[in-house]
Amino acid sequence: MAEFDPKTFEEEKYTEHFTELQESYKRAFDRMNDRFDSELVHAIDQQVLNESEPVYEDGEFRIELPDDPYDRLSGVIVERERFERVLEEYVETLREELSATFEEA
Repeated sequence: MAEFDPKTFEEEKYTEHFTELQESYKRAFDRMNDRFDSELVHAIDQQVLNESEPVYEDGEFRIELPDDPYDRLSGVIVERERFERVLEEYVETLREELSATFEEA
């Protein structure tokens, strides 16, 4: 694992930190899959978060989501309100995992 440097994270996230990013996303997936409908969690993982961008700024991680995440779903039927609640929790879980991986290293 390369040392985490907030100033260079954006340029190095996919070269120096790819393994750590994968591990963080996997741990977030596992936590969400234990708590919510696995079909919905898998759909969010594969159809929304696969196009997300982890960003570190102002001392914290945030996740940039693709435009219209609900409209990206296919193969799963879910009300928009429920989808948004689960997605919000998933993003927060992912932020926690990224923080645990990088900020405590």
